[in-house]
Formats: sequence, structure tokens, C-alpha cells
Amino acid sequence: MSKRYSEDEVVALVARLTQAQLVSFVEAEIVTPLHTGNGAVYRQVDIVRVELLCELSEDFDLDTDALGVVISLIDQLHGVGGDLRAVLAAVAAEPVEVRRRVGAALRLARSGVAD
Repeated sequence: MSKRYSEDEVVALVARLTQAQLVSFVEAEIVTPLHTGNGAVYRQVDIVRVELLCELSEDFDLDTDALGVVISLIDQLHGVGGDLRAVLAAVAAEPVEVRRRVGAALRLARSGVAD
């Protein structure tokens, strides 16, 4: 089981983070802690996300609404990357003839001829 962190531990671990910011991120639903019988707990992925949010907030002066949009786009790109890895693995498992046809179709699509 991976480590879980309390709100106080997250604030202590992330140098740029204040308690108020963390509450704001949670209220805006751009950070979603797990809720247990002992209250909210945060995972390592939440800590990384909070670090990124603090960096975007401070370095680019983004408010909570803008952070929500940016983090949503990052989440979508991450999902697309996972989908692409799955497609590549599926194509790699196909016979060489299929891989060649897929490669040729991709080259045509990139050149704009397939439109």
C-alpha cells in the first residue's frame, strides 16, 4: 500500500504551499484527496499535482479557475499518451504486414493526402 499523507504533511512537504491554497485547490476540485474515517488523505500523485499547481500559480500568476483549465488539459494529454502507448503496443503485436500498412496509413495522414 502506498503512503498516505495528511493535510498538514502535504503543506510541510510542498515548500510553496499554504494551508489556504490547499483548501482552495480541494474546493475547486483540482486536487481530490481520498476521504477516510480519519478525514482527507493525500497520495503521492496529489503531492506532485500540488507542486505543479503551486508552480503554475506563482510562476504564471494563474488564479484557481485558470489552474483548473490548465490541469484539465494536462490530465487529458496524459490520458491521450496512455491511449497512444496502448495502440502502439497493439500494433507492435500484429504481423509485419499489418504494421507496414498502419505505417503507410500514418505517413499518408501526416502528409495531408488522406483528408
